[in-house]
Amino acid sequence: MESTFAAYGMPGEPGTGAFWAAAKGPAAVPSDDGWTVLFLWRGSPASAHFESWSEPVALRRWGETDCWYAEVAVPARLRVTYWLVSDGVAYADPFNPVGAGGERSIATTPDAPDQPHWPAVGPDDVLPLPRARLRWTSERLNGRLGERLRRRTVRLHPAGGGGPVVLLLDGDDWLYLHPAMTAFDSAVARGELPPVTLVFLPALDREAEFGCRPELWEAVRDELLPLVAGCGVPADTGRLVVAGQSLGGLSAVYAALEFPELVSRVACQSGSFWWTPGAADLADPLGGPAGGVVADLLRRRPGLSGLRVAFDMGEHEPRMLPHGELVETLAARAGATVRVSRSPAGHDRASWRHALLRDVAWALEG
Repeated sequence: MESTFAAYGMPGEPGTGAFWAAAKGPAAVPSDDGWTVLFLWRGSPASAHFESWSEPVALRRWGETDCWYAEVAVPARLRVTYWLVSDGVAYADPFNPVGAGGERSIATTPDAPDQPHWPAVGPDDVLPLPRARLRWTSERLNGRLGERLRRRTVRLHPAGGGGPVVLLLDGDDWLYLHPAMTAFDSAVARGELPPVTLVFLPALDREAEFGCRPELWEAVRDELLPLVAGCGVPADTGRLVVAGQSLGGLSAVYAALEFPELVSRVACQSGSFWWTPGAADLADPLGGPAGGVVADLLRRRPGLSGLRVAFDMGEHEPRMLPHGELVETLAARAGATVRVSRSPAGHDRASWRHALLRDVAWALEG
C-alpha cells in the first residue's frame, strides 16, 4: 500500500515527518471512469463530506500512525466543495490551499476547466469587502415575510468604475466564501466584462424569500433600487442583471416572468425548478412535476422576446436536469433569447463561479 501514496507524489513512510512535509491534497490519479482522489488527515478519526455530490466517506488509519486517508472514486470533470469532520467538528483540508470560507475546501479534477479570475483563497484568508454599503429596512417586506426579513446590510462594488447593476442573490456567499468582487474586477480589467456595479443582496430566509412569491421583487423594485440609485455609487439601475443559484436561480427566473419591466436579463445557475408550494417539505422534493411552478408560468407566457436568460446546470446533478431542461425548452419556445450550458459539478457554488462571470457578460450583450 505504500506504493499507493507514492503514486500521488508522497514518498516516504506514512506518518513520518518526511511524509507529512510532502503531503498535499487532494491529489488525483487517473482511473478507468475518471479519477481516484486521495484525501488525507492527520490526527484523530475523520470523514470527508461533500457538497451535494456524495455521501460522507470514512477515512482509514494507516497502521498505528497518525495518518488517516481515503481514496475516493470521482467522475471526470468535477469541482466539488468538501470538508473534513473529526470529533464532530468540521475543518477545511489543511493540505489544500484552495478553500471556501474557514471550514470548506475545493477539490478539482485535473480535467476540469480553469477558473482564471477566481484566486485561491485559504481557510485563514479574509476576503476584501466593498467599501460602499447601505442599510435596507424594508417596509414592504415587513408584515408579509415577517419582521426578521426587514433589515439587512447590502454592499455595493463598482467594478471598473461602475455600470449596469448586477444583483447577486445570496450575496453573503459571494462576499465571504467566494471572492466575487476580486473575480469581477479581474474579468472587467481583461475586457471580458463591461464595467458593472455589483449589488450583494444577502438572503435572510431563502425559502421564504426565493419561493415564487412577489414580495421580494416588489421590495427590490420600490425600495432597494431607489436606494442604490441614490447612494452615491455609480450604478445604472435601468440596466439590471439578476444572478441567482439554486433557489436564487428559481427566484430570478420567476422575477423575469412576473416583473418583466424590472428583470429582463438573468444569469441562472442550477435553478430549483422542481419548486412547487410545499415541495421542500416532502420526502422527495424533486419528485414532483417537471419544471414546477416556473414551467406552468412559461406555458402561459408567450411573447418573451424581451427576455435574455442564461441557464447553467451541473453535469453531475442528474435529478435536477429534467426540471432544468424543460424550463430551458419552454423559455426558448416562448421567444426568450436563451443560452444553455453545463458546469463540471454537482449542485455546488464552487463550480457556478465560472458560469456566473461568463453568463453575466452574455446577458449584457443584448
